[in-house]
Amino acid sequence: MFGKILLISALALIAWAVVARASQGAGPTLRYTVRPGDTLWSIAASHYAGDPRDAIYRIAKQNHIAGYVIVPGEQLVLPSAR
Repeated sequence: MFGKILLISALALIAWAVVARASQGAGPTLRYTVRPGDTLWSIAASHYAGDPRDAIYRIAKQNHIAGYVIVPGEQLVLPSAR
C-alpha cells in the first residue's frame, strides 16, 4: 500500500514538473490586427527588440503563415518576447 502511494506521488510530481517546464517562458501573448501597409518586418520591428528576422519567424510559426503573406484585417497572435 505504501509503495503504491509513493509511486502515485512520484508520478504526480513528475507530471507537475513537465507541465511547469512546458509553460516556462510562455509569457503573455498579444493580439494584433494587421493594418494596410503592415508587413511582418514592420510588426516585428515595432514589437520586438533586436533582429526582426527571429521575431518574423516566430510570428509566422505561431500563426501558421505560409509564404510570410499577411492581409489587412487579419488577426495575429504575437508571441511574448524572449
